[in-house]
Amino acid sequence: MEFLDKSILDNTVRSYLVVLSIICVVLLFKRLLSHKIASLLFLVINKQWTTLKKTDFVSLTIKPLSWLLVIVVSDFAIEKLNYPTAWDLKLHGILLNDILEKIGNSAIIIAVFYFLISLINFISLLLEQDALNDADKSHGQIVIFFRDLLKVFVGIIGLLFIIRTAFNQNIGTLLTGLSIVGAALALAAKESIENLIASFIIFFDKPFFTGDTLKVNNVSGTVERIGLRSTRIRTNEKTLVTVPNKQMVDSVVDNLSLRNQRRAEIKLVLSDKTKPDQVQNLLDAVKNTLTELQHNILKSTVFVTDFGKDGVTITIEYFTVAFSLQEFNTLKQKVNFKLMYLMEEFHLEMSSSSSNITIVNADSDTAPKQQPIL
Repeated sequence: MEFLDKSILDNTVRSYLVVLSIICVVLLFKRLLSHKIASLLFLVINKQWTTLKKTDFVSLTIKPLSWLLVIVVSDFAIEKLNYPTAWDLKLHGILLNDILEKIGNSAIIIAVFYFLISLINFISLLLEQDALNDADKSHGQIVIFFRDLLKVFVGIIGLLFIIRTAFNQNIGTLLTGLSIVGAALALAAKESIENLIASFIIFFDKPFFTGDTLKVNNVSGTVERIGLRSTRIRTNEKTLVTVPNKQMVDSVVDNLSLRNQRRAEIKLVLSDKTKPDQVQNLLDAVKNTLTELQHNILKSTVFVTDFGKDGVTITIEYFTVAFSLQEFNTLKQKVNFKLMYLMEEFHLEMSSSSSNITIVNADSDTAPKQQPIL
C-alpha cells in the first residue's frame, strides 16, 4: 500500500490509478452509456414526433454522444490531479498549464458542437421523411439545402465560441479585423459567392429538383444533389458531373422530367416505282395502327411530305404520354414492327440510292466525252 501513496509529479499513484480507471471505464462502456442516454432523449423527442424511429435517432446521435461523454468525463477526472510544479514551463511566453487548459476546453466545445450537428442531421431526417409524403418535391430539396447551410453556421459559431471561451479573445475586435480581411477574401472568392447566390435562386425559383433528368451544357443526366456551390448530375454513362450553380442558373436548362409528352418521328422513303394507290393504302393503314394505340399516343400525323426521283417520302409524327425512356423506346419498337409488317403486306420497297460511274475519254474526239456505265 505504500506504493499507492508514493508521490509522482505532485500526485500519488493512487490518484493516477483512480483517474486512469475512470477514463478506461468510460472508454469501455462509452457505447453502452451513450446508447442509454440517446434512448432517454428519444423518449422526450418522441412525444413531439411520434413517427420517428428509435434506430434512426440512436444511429445518428450515439457516436457524437459517446465522444462527448468521454471528453467531458476525462476532463473532469484529470482536473482532480494537481498540476506538477516541474511542468511550470512557458512556450512562446504562455504557460504550459494554460495551453493544456485551453486544449481541454476546446475539446469539450468541439464535442458539444459535433453533437449539435448530429441533431441537425436528425431534424433534417425527420423533415425529409415528412417531405416524402408531400407532392411538392421542393420541400425535401429545401430541407437538404438549409441543413447544409445551418451546419456551416453552427461550425462558424463553434469556432467563434472556441476563440472567445477557450482563448479569451474579444470576438468583437476580432470580427472588426476580419471584416477587412473578409472584404478582400470576398473579392478573391467572387465565383464561390456567385455560386452560393445561385443556389438560393435554384431553391426559390425551382427550375429543377433532385431526381429530375436534365440537359445542360451538353451534359445529360439525373440530378443527384443540389449543394451550396454546385449541382451533381449522374450522366447516362454513370459518371458524376459537378456543375457550378452559377452555370445552372445562367445556362439554358432543359428539364426532361417536366415534359408532358414525348415526340417520335419516322420517315419512310418508298421506291419511286410505288403506285399512288399503294401509298394511299399505306397511309390509311398507318393511321389506323396509330389510332389503335390511342391510350399511349395522344396525337399523330401521317403525310406524304416529298416525292421525286429519289422516291416517295412519308413522314410519321406522333406524341406519346410522358413515358420513361424505356417505356418510350418499347412503344417506338412496337410501332416500327407494325410498319415493317405493313410494308411487307402491301409489297412495298424502300428507296435505294444508286450511283452513276462515268468514264471520260479525253483522247478520243469521236467518242462521247461522258459514258455512264452504271
